[in-house]
Amino acid sequence: MAYTYLTAEGLENLKQEVYELRTKGRADMSRQIAEARDKGDLSENAEYDAAKEAQGHLEAKIAKLEAILANARVMDTNSIDTSKVSVMCQVKLKNLKDKKTVTYQLVSEKEADLKTGKISVSSPIGKGLLGKHVGEVAEITVPAGKLQFQVLEIGI
Repeated sequence: MAYTYLTAEGLENLKQEVYELRTKGRADMSRQIAEARDKGDLSENAEYDAAKEAQGHLEAKIAKLEAILANARVMDTNSIDTSKVSVMCQVKLKNLKDKKTVTYQLVSEKEADLKTGKISVSSPIGKGLLGKHVGEVAEITVPAGKLQFQVLEIGI
């Protein structure tokens, strides 16, 4: 299995999410199943079936997150080469079409959150930027067409 590279903050958030699901999530699920069980015949109890199915989804999510945690590696920001775009870099870009500047941080899929300016390295824009140097233009194909971004700055 491939490693998932995370920030220290991302690793802590992932650990917290797993903890919440294991404790509160499982407790809530047990309560829902018990309530549904108390409503009578289990063979014709749709609420019980739905609760058991939801429990399966919860356990699958916990297992998936635990697998990510087991293969997680924290990126050391001191070892990041800022001469080119790579994972964990903060990149200031100029959209050559509308002349607007944007700043993104390239992160793992698990940490991606466009609202906070974090994009996944496996997204079309993330892939298109990897390895670019300051001054280079990245031509990126997205569902809406082609975008051209000039790399203005690379930092941590």
